[in-house]
Amino acid sequence: MIEVIDREESAMPSKQTFPEDRELVVTRVIDAPRTKVFRAWTDPEILKQWFAPKPYTTPVAELDFRPGGANYIVMKGPDGTEIPNRGVYLEIVPNERIVFTDAFTSAWEPRGGIPFMVVIVTLEDVGGKTRYTARVRHWTAEMRKQHEDMGFHEGWGLCLTQLESVARAL
Repeated sequence: MIEVIDREESAMPSKQTFPEDRELVVTRVIDAPRTKVFRAWTDPEILKQWFAPKPYTTPVAELDFRPGGANYIVMKGPDGTEIPNRGVYLEIVPNERIVFTDAFTSAWEPRGGIPFMVVIVTLEDVGGKTRYTARVRHWTAEMRKQHEDMGFHEGWGLCLTQLESVARAL
């Protein structure tokens, strides 16, 4: 079940200013309706098909897809190295917006170590296609730089291409 949040009551305003030195952004028009793009985020079996940039895979995707719900996603490298990712959904507006963070694990339990990011995914209708924007906000400029140096634009771009392919086939 997906909890619907009224835009008027949303805890996260749609327009925010944020220091550019702490934010990475990827945006693209995807040739699939936003209902299908949103579904690709909400269904664990579908998410496994696109979430990690190939040749990485996503063998585990556990999603409690609701505000306050936890997620556990594991990406696996070609050498067998597993990269676990835990987080909590902060806001969900069906077919429009998904906000999550790695600052918490389950049940609002603070994550050990330093949190890395908050992700804001927005989906806008563009004549049956979807303008997909992911804003990845980091706690520090150094963390942003680290994420960019890890291949943010290339990796998230590959995932976006995979997401488009999967969403079109739904």
